[in-house]
Amino acid sequence: MKEPIHHHYKSYKPYGMLSQFASNSTQQQRKRFLGELGEFPKGIMPIGRLDEKSEGLLLLTTDGKISDYINSSGIEKEYYALVDGAISEEKIKTLQDGVEIGFDGKKYQTKPCKVFKLKTDPQFPERSKKIRDARHGPVSWVSITLTEGKFRQVRKMTSAVGCPTLRLVRVRVGTIQLKDMPVGAVEAIAINI
Repeated sequence: MKEPIHHHYKSYKPYGMLSQFASNSTQQQRKRFLGELGEFPKGIMPIGRLDEKSEGLLLLTTDGKISDYINSSGIEKEYYALVDGAISEEKIKTLQDGVEIGFDGKKYQTKPCKVFKLKTDPQFPERSKKIRDARHGPVSWVSITLTEGKFRQVRKMTSAVGCPTLRLVRVRVGTIQLKDMPVGAVEAIAINI
């Protein structure tokens, strides 16, 4: 039997869009969905999710095996987070070692991860909804690389050290990078695992 031909894409998911193609929920009728980004083949699905207020690299595939593998294999996912406050080396070390967050009504200790303060601010496109910036007090951009992905994990982690996330952009999944894609752009890619 012939193997099906699968399609893979990378996209820059905009702020304010859900990581799904449709919803039957009446509460979500006014929400924005991935289908707005273009025509996709039947059976397309996001690999992992970015919450509505997060943006950046979102992979899409028609291959459920690849989706499961990327979600469960410990592949690195790198995020740039703009956080409230001048984050200290002590707080960065705490994040690297793992912090306690709430997950499914229980306490959860995050796994050790890579965290560092960015030397220069990343040049992302301006977001559709304005965010507080350095004119209203210090802010810091940090890179956080995880091999796990609990619901709203990066936001919960930065809050746990007293530096809530103001903007969150995923920039890398494994070796696939966002680079300078425009917001809402989609491009076909090869995923070699």
